[in-house]
Amino acid sequence: MLLTPERTCPQARTRRFLMVPPTEFTVNYEINPWMDKRKPVDTERAMAQWEALVAAYREHGHDVRLLEGMPGLPDMVFSANGGLSVDGIFYTALFTHPQRVAEAVWHAAWHQTHGSRVVQATQINEGEGDFAVVGERILAGHGFRTSLAAHAELADVTGREVVSLRLVNPSFYHLDTALTVLDETTVAYYPGAFDADSQETLARLYPTAIRVAEADAHHFALNSLSDGLHVFCAADAAGFIDQLAERGYAPVPLDLSEFRLAGGGIKCCTQELR
Repeated sequence: MLLTPERTCPQARTRRFLMVPPTEFTVNYEINPWMDKRKPVDTERAMAQWEALVAAYREHGHDVRLLEGMPGLPDMVFSANGGLSVDGIFYTALFTHPQRVAEAVWHAAWHQTHGSRVVQATQINEGEGDFAVVGERILAGHGFRTSLAAHAELADVTGREVVSLRLVNPSFYHLDTALTVLDETTVAYYPGAFDADSQETLARLYPTAIRVAEADAHHFALNSLSDGLHVFCAADAAGFIDQLAERGYAPVPLDLSEFRLAGGGIKCCTQELR
């Protein structure tokens, strides 16, 4: 295990998640480079992969809550995009593409019913797809799906520092495909997804970050979720799995390859409740 003066031994913390079963999941439109309507989704396989993810979370002590998928919303399974939950506040998504706009309504209703203070976004954003909570700071992506104006609105809503990062590679259209939070002081990211200024910002803020190779990034290595010790990650991101183990984390490899047909993975399927 490699520890630095800035880091202590990784420790797990129990988390709460909101997830949507893939009962409606398919690819019947194309809104990112991963989607191809000519490649059919194996619905049975997708359900089995999603259920394995839920089981892994629960086996590691995490609380999984469910929101029913709605007809006509095949991407609703990607619950991370529905908004951002932090400090008991739920800041809603305001989707870029019309195919997904209605998802935000169902997420807001669930949070309203379960006691969050729901704040309706007035600026385009896709929730945890582009917002990553790292300790007291929020990293925020822009360039494809979320506007810079949403970063300012989020800072006003939460009172937290929001750091903007520009995404420049269409294959990494959301922040959660290019960066993952490992604990309150550590992230992993693929430098090639960001512009030069954002790479400099990440290097300054997170000098001990794990920098992930392009091949692993394309295997959705960074669409992972960490509880501070266990990192639920793509099973075929072998290099990233080795990097995690070297740093003292405990990788939990999972196959969510069916969801990659829509440009999604483990983190996309998981909204954290804070």
